[in-house]
Amino acid sequence: MIKAVIVVGGPQKGTRFRPLSLNCPKPLFPIAGIPMIEHLIKACVKVSEMKEIILIGFYQLDEMFKEFIQSMILKYRIQIRYLQEYVPLGTAGGIYHFRDMICLGEPDAVFLINGDVCGNFDLEKMLTFHRTLPKTKLISVMATEATRSQSLEYGCIVENKETHEMLHYVEKPSSFVSNTISCGVYLFSLELLNCLSTIFLDKHQTNGLDEFQSDEELALTFENNPQTNSISLENDVLSTLLDSKRVFVFQQQDHFWWSPIKTPGSAIYANRNYLNLYRRLQPNILSSSDDDNGPKIVGDVYIHPTAIVDPTATIGPNVSISEGVKIGAGVRIKESIILKNVNINNHSLIMYSIVGWNCAIGFWSRVEGTPCDPNPNKAFAKMDNLPLFDGDGKLNPLITVLGCNVQIAPEIIVLNSVVLPYKEINRSYKNEIIL
Repeated sequence: MIKAVIVVGGPQKGTRFRPLSLNCPKPLFPIAGIPMIEHLIKACVKVSEMKEIILIGFYQLDEMFKEFIQSMILKYRIQIRYLQEYVPLGTAGGIYHFRDMICLGEPDAVFLINGDVCGNFDLEKMLTFHRTLPKTKLISVMATEATRSQSLEYGCIVENKETHEMLHYVEKPSSFVSNTISCGVYLFSLELLNCLSTIFLDKHQTNGLDEFQSDEELALTFENNPQTNSISLENDVLSTLLDSKRVFVFQQQDHFWWSPIKTPGSAIYANRNYLNLYRRLQPNILSSSDDDNGPKIVGDVYIHPTAIVDPTATIGPNVSISEGVKIGAGVRIKESIILKNVNINNHSLIMYSIVGWNCAIGFWSRVEGTPCDPNPNKAFAKMDNLPLFDGDGKLNPLITVLGCNVQIAPEIIVLNSVVLPYKEINRSYKNEIIL
């Protein structure tokens, strides 16, 4: 039996994803037609021995999360539960705090996945790799390659290429260590929980605290000292296990792509890659121009069945259109995500943009951003995920993002800008954040 734990974080995270995360928890943001975290659930259910998927985070279990979890249970016919942290416990603190539920049924191994990563993960292959390792193994880490400069933004790994043993690990090093970086996907044996217990007790003894605390006491302790109960798998665990020679590295090779979702630009990149994955594995999901009454489709496009698209519109490549969207005559959309209940009036142009829920785009308007793709001339290049502003205080080139319920008047141009929710745009903007 195999289980999976997906760490989804909480509302105080995802600030670079605003304004999109203001109205929707980041894990539930739709990419390629389904919530971001559902792509990870799909990868988990492909593991033949998968029996349960546990989501751990400190989002409130509101109606949105409840409906999502119930729909996933019905859709994938697998047990899924959400365990809410009273305080943010870090990438490993959650699995320690809820260790009894994770160990229930004594699974052979447990996947641990960061909820903000995307990729075409073959977890079955990773499980096979893990089982070929010596019986003393504790954890396997999925890794990929990055450029020399970009590796400094991730957890860097030094690996013995013959035995796949991890020799060294540094989280976001100040100087170059290795081109091999962690993907935020792990597979661990239950014995790892004993190591977490040791780390947890050491932290508490250092701070003179009691091992046995209620959730309310945990919250108070965290408020006074945020690092006491938080356990980072990257900083607290991996670095302490290297001498034991029980940490191993798995690299997926065939057609592998991977990206963390930190900014709206990375969502556009992930949308493109997931649509391409549909093309290879589930082409029936994508729209086509075969329907004489439908719009012209270019490349990979997902259109929800409830969306209404004028036959004279041209859509694609790499576009996702959610439910309830209305697209008028002569509209052109490419490299964009159009969210629920958007109304795009005749002859408008949408490029390299995310249009938020319930927005309305006027006639002959133009909403356009700047592509934020990895450098195609560099092998293993990843998304740069730049901050909003450069060192001189100028807005970095970025995709255009419209928050929810934005109204754009006819014949308006919005370029390389971020528009917060509930704004009425009556003049053109370029390189601005519209508050």
